[in-house]
Amino acid sequence: MKNDLHPEYNLITVKLADGSTFETRSTLSQEEYESDVDSTNHPFYTGRRQFVDTAGRVEKFNRRYGLNQDDDEDEGDEETEE
Repeated sequence: MKNDLHPEYNLITVKLADGSTFETRSTLSQEEYESDVDSTNHPFYTGRRQFVDTAGRVEKFNRRYGLNQDDDEDEGDEETEE
């Protein structure tokens, strides 16, 4: 087998969102890893669903890039005045 092929595994402590911790081996170079998601707050495990407001996303996009529906309607009115 080739030398220096596999990464080095270090012992790290994983801290979950609910405060529980456990130790495992990982290729991460840090000694501690904090997770924001675990079985106590992830929708797959809890059964709670989050609904996304798609209309709100479109409005946010238009605000961010300076788009306005009134501008689009005004352009159409100018063409009909000829």
